[in-house]
Amino acid sequence: MLPFPQAVPGRADLLISIAGEGGQGILTAGEILSRAVARSGLHILSDAAFASDIKGGDALYQLRVSATPILSQGDRVDILVALSESGYRSHEARLAPGCMLICDDDMARGELDGVTVYPVPMTRISDAAGNSVSKNMVALGVLARLLSIPAEPLREAIGQLLAAKGAEVVQSNVKAFDEGIAYGKEHVIKQDPHLLPVGSAERNRVLLSGNEAIGLGALMAGCRFYAYCPITPATTIGDWLSRHLPGVGGTAIMTEDAAESASLAIGASYAGARAMTSTSGPGLDAMQELIGFAGMAELPLVIVDVQRAGPSQGLATKHGQSDLFSAALGGHGDSPRIVLAAADVNDCVGLMIDAFNLAERYQVPVIVLSDASLSRRCQTVPRPDLACVRRVGRARHEASGARYLRYRHTSDGISPMSVPGQPGGAYTATGVEHTESGSPTELPRDHESMTDKRFRKLSGVEQDCPPVEREGVARAEVGFISWGTTQGAVREAMERFRQIGLQAAALYPKLLWPLPVKALEAFAASVSKVIVVEANQQGQLAALIRAQTKIQPGLIHLCTGMPISPWEIFGRESF
Repeated sequence: MLPFPQAVPGRADLLISIAGEGGQGILTAGEILSRAVARSGLHILSDAAFASDIKGGDALYQLRVSATPILSQGDRVDILVALSESGYRSHEARLAPGCMLICDDDMARGELDGVTVYPVPMTRISDAAGNSVSKNMVALGVLARLLSIPAEPLREAIGQLLAAKGAEVVQSNVKAFDEGIAYGKEHVIKQDPHLLPVGSAERNRVLLSGNEAIGLGALMAGCRFYAYCPITPATTIGDWLSRHLPGVGGTAIMTEDAAESASLAIGASYAGARAMTSTSGPGLDAMQELIGFAGMAELPLVIVDVQRAGPSQGLATKHGQSDLFSAALGGHGDSPRIVLAAADVNDCVGLMIDAFNLAERYQVPVIVLSDASLSRRCQTVPRPDLACVRRVGRARHEASGARYLRYRHTSDGISPMSVPGQPGGAYTATGVEHTESGSPTELPRDHESMTDKRFRKLSGVEQDCPPVEREGVARAEVGFISWGTTQGAVREAMERFRQIGLQAAALYPKLLWPLPVKALEAFAASVSKVIVVEANQQGQLAALIRAQTKIQPGLIHLCTGMPISPWEIFGRESF
């Protein structure tokens, strides 16, 4: 890796990091700032990281602000607000000449060449304001003063976010915020060049987190049944859908465990509803037998897997992309399923609609991969247009007097479905191998023909999925393939490659299983070298590509619990 630069090529924006310890209100301050800045018409993309402890451990909220759409969480910090010494130490190495540091005046710090430091007596000010835990609000006030952020939107955001804690808490936090502004006016002389970019007049955008976007996309897709067992970092999908599903006549149920949530969703799908569940890696493991059942019984099912880092309980709150093997290949037997991956918040909305359409059309489980970083990320996205939503329904059985064969062999493997109580539509849905009617069988020819039927359905998936996006020159020296949120870092690295004249191209598949072989091999034929970029140790997509195609890709893979940054791609000495 090349040394980190003092400045990186690319469009002008601003990256603000608020760092400290759990319990200091790092995420609260960051969300207040995000809401207020988004109201000005600017594009924002936030990222948060915190320990899985109830209290303590390092916490970070990072906000990237720009007048133009933002591709990734970025790399070089412009402003660091350190609420604790450990928060400062954790990010000291990111402070390059030209950066700004806001910290407590009694914080020990070394010499920072070229960094503008604003020491502020945050602890004393918050104590004097009558709220000893409001250092975050004091820092927010000083930051607002230095960046010329209007105070009123920030006060409103404080009131909205803390309203559930009562008027007294809101008032004490607003007071601490105002004291921070006052201190900045009286004692802080601005010595740095940083200001917020000028916002656009465009207002047809909304601010959503990744998990909220997943819930919204599910509603737009017609989901009317949702079952979930709370698990970090997927839980807030359930929080959102529990509030909003009843308003459209739907049902949300919290279950005891992940297997139960999958079972209930399968039952609702059997009854004719568009149904889904959500989980993270440990829960996906527990669902594998149910995923196999849905594949064998040919029942539509949508599962959202918000990935976290590591096996077992791993790093429950950290970023990872290591569930691809489990999603594509997990479980026993030959089990058909479709796997999609979301790249950003806007993608979460559209991809959920695609997931339900694919599940209903092909009568298979569809697993949508998100991740911990995307789950918490807040991003300004175009306001979704309900008029543009296209829903694809399942093939329906129509009574004709002939015997109903639920699993009748067809040219594309897709057989019409009935719902319970439909005249002439009775059949047995089971995880046991069966004949066309649904009756159990152990005959070799039946098992072989039914297995072929279940997988024959998937032959049209690549054509039905969102097209694989390609960017860069037609004939390139190096071609990058990436999936999920890592695509954003690759896209930004591609901008930098163009600026230095490197002949590069990139491919961004949304469909990961069945692998889009045609698109991958066509891309590989147009570049001299293929490199897969992903956040896991085994290089899981690269391994699937090697197994399923003629491509032998190189690999950039990091497994740190943090998202891959553009510099970790662009800054490499060689590929």
